[in-house]
Amino acid sequence: MQNFEAFKELLGSPKKIAIITHPKPDADALGSSLGLAGYLKKKSHTVQVITPTDYPKFLQWMDGNEGVINFEAEGNAAIAQQIFHDADMIFCLDFPSLNRIGEIGEIVRNSSAKKVLIDHHLEPELFADYTLSKTSAAATCQLIYELITDLGDADKIDLSIAECLYAGIMTDTGSFRHSNTTKDVHLVCAALIDKGVAISKVNRLIYDTNTEERMRFLGFALKDKLIVLPEYRIAYFAISADELDKYHSQTGDTEGLVNYGLSIENIVFSALFTEREGMIRISFRSVGNFSVNEFSRKYFNGGGHKNAAGGRSLVSLKETIQKFLDVVPQYKQELFVSDK
Repeated sequence: MQNFEAFKELLGSPKKIAIITHPKPDADALGSSLGLAGYLKKKSHTVQVITPTDYPKFLQWMDGNEGVINFEAEGNAAIAQQIFHDADMIFCLDFPSLNRIGEIGEIVRNSSAKKVLIDHHLEPELFADYTLSKTSAAATCQLIYELITDLGDADKIDLSIAECLYAGIMTDTGSFRHSNTTKDVHLVCAALIDKGVAISKVNRLIYDTNTEERMRFLGFALKDKLIVLPEYRIAYFAISADELDKYHSQTGDTEGLVNYGLSIENIVFSALFTEREGMIRISFRSVGNFSVNEFSRKYFNGGGHKNAAGGRSLVSLKETIQKFLDVVPQYKQELFVSDK
């Protein structure tokens, strides 16, 4: 972080702090936010975590969840705007640019508060007064742990904070399967385990709390919606709003579905297209050298990491899929050498 000493001095006296993360926060976004909030409260700051939208039920066990303000929930927008207006500092976690958080982005931009960006995605926007951007980090939760440690406060990481941070690292590394799982990741996790984290407990809370509807939806998606294009080493799912409604799909029910495509032998690029809230939300995953970040930025208004990115489309599901199918042939050679 540039100007680290000035940042440290700023945190030396009690502040009113808001923490904002990206829409539909995942375990890394929520875990980093609640983990940081728990630490800052121990330093006598007044802290409020705000999310742009709701988030999956399987994340709501994290300590501090009960105090989170969902901006889009009825009556909360005005409350959140006042918090941003009154804040001395605003921490932006797990997203690289203010346009990622929609209308909240301009509220944050126009606030007189000092802004802090902590993130591990590519191409961070230069809007913050203090930026901790490290694309080599596996998760924003890893960066929060390192920041607290650099501030000399590792002893203030208790079990609740450690569980939040571990959850984010565990999920953003694909349970330590992805290539972003480094020695440093394991060392951070070892330190969190030393704080009392029970890895089986966190794993169960994240992965083994499925509703019956979600399991039936998963079976439907794998049986009827999985399309495999072996000639391009691609697999994809296209899920309509009606199909989500049929299975009473809730936020988080499609989480991880895109990864099933990559589990197929010889597949190196998997995509999930989901029709929600008047747009098509897209998840891309890849292995090897094929950059879904560049692919998503070029064609689908998105971005993220080299092997994990998101995007969106404002045309119909059918038109979006056709655009995808029209584009992929030009990447055939690249996809066939991606994992070599």
